[in-house]
Amino acid sequence: MTFTTISVDVMGGDAGASVTLPACMAFLESHPEARLVLVGTEAVLQGFVHARARKVIATDVITMDDSLETAMRKKRDSSMRIAVEQVKSRAAQAAVSAGNTGALMAISRYVLKTLDGIERPAIAAQLPNQLGGSTTMLDLGANVDSAAEHLLQFAFLGAALDTVLKGKVKPSVGLLNIGEEVIKGNETIKAAGELLRAAHARGDIHFFGNVEGDDIFKGTTDIVVCDGFVGNVALKTSEGLAMMVSNFLKSEFSKNPLTKLAAIFAYPVLKAFKNRVDHRRYNGAALLGLRGLVFKSHGSADQVGYGFALERAYDAARKGLLENVQANIAKIQQT
Repeated sequence: MTFTTISVDVMGGDAGASVTLPACMAFLESHPEARLVLVGTEAVLQGFVHARARKVIATDVITMDDSLETAMRKKRDSSMRIAVEQVKSRAAQAAVSAGNTGALMAISRYVLKTLDGIERPAIAAQLPNQLGGSTTMLDLGANVDSAAEHLLQFAFLGAALDTVLKGKVKPSVGLLNIGEEVIKGNETIKAAGELLRAAHARGDIHFFGNVEGDDIFKGTTDIVVCDGFVGNVALKTSEGLAMMVSNFLKSEFSKNPLTKLAAIFAYPVLKAFKNRVDHRRYNGAALLGLRGLVFKSHGSADQVGYGFALERAYDAARKGLLENVQANIAKIQQT
């Protein structure tokens, strides 16, 4: 049997091991061809026992409030860094952490380095759309200010992700803009559009054209490309919407008889909508453009959400995401 090994930063996230360890146990039980490398403090790991789990002890833990200097220079034996180093040494094929996003990106970039042809890695994740599936969006926060060439690279990175995880032969790519017209947008967006249209003309990518914010959730394109500032705002908006619906379902049943009655009739529809936009189902953002696979779980993820992040990393490693990314980036370098 061929195993796929994932390294896990057990200490990362708001709840740490109280979420990650139960999620890891459930993942191992449901994936007989998976192995895990669990990285954490000795005290936390001592009670975890599974035949397909190996423990690696770390003496430092990076908190959500740690600065990049602290994470990089003062906590060199952190669970996050050691988890990423497992990928570099090929002891694992992908790493998962729910820890500090900035620290994870900085450590991953330092330890693994970027692929040839990639100037800036990007964070890519799925956002639910009204077609019942998801729209892949990047960048979601790694790069606040991106040049046109970076947006072109993000498009190729996202295409590789969708090809592997969704089985899309040539997924469609939209460039997020304030309008669909070619003349719309700032100079960076216009230049990125020109680069993407040229790549489309060569047959290297399927560029749909400019898309607007509502197209993300309509599912107009498989992939939406933008800079990290805009992408992060969209991500937080999506999560906020899911939370609003969840809170509404809880609150309406505690009000007066009329609102209770209305809520009862509306409940099936609202519950179906809540399940569709449940951010836990889409947990697990890929740090793309590195010489190894790293996935970021939401810091507040519960056991179910963290399980989806593990699943996403497992599928990416098993289906050869890194090789697909390298092949896509080679297309840019040939032009």
